[in-house]
Amino acid sequence: MIILIGIMLAVGLVALGVNYLFRGRREAKREEQLEQRVTAYMQTIRREGGSPELAAMTDPELRDVLFSSARNLRIQSERKWFLLLGGCVVAFFSAIMVATQDGTRGFGIALLIGAIVLYGINEFLGRRMREPLAARGIDVERLRVE
Repeated sequence: MIILIGIMLAVGLVALGVNYLFRGRREAKREEQLEQRVTAYMQTIRREGGSPELAAMTDPELRDVLFSSARNLRIQSERKWFLLLGGCVVAFFSAIMVATQDGTRGFGIALLIGAIVLYGINEFLGRRMREPLAARGIDVERLRVE
């Protein structure tokens, strides 16, 4: 058993190292896709004239607004992901503590309550991320790079 844990730890460290080495290439590809999406979205805004505020901007201003919006969206999305990951850990350990008192039924109920709370937090943060952009007339899905 200890040998298996050691092997898994070594494989995990190698995987983290390889991921770290290829991080720059992945970021460059992501930036390239973001630039393509911003350019395409600028053409759509000019063609459709959706928001008068956005249509009145010059090309460099609009490009800066869209790039900063996309970067802010990515940063907030990463924060949301870390918050939800931490919430999952807290919910799981809370469920374990409840299970020590109430058994399997308590474990299941605590996990269910944790899942509902995390779903609510996810929805709240997701809407809070999109509202400022939607108020300016920016379509969030056009700027999202997966």
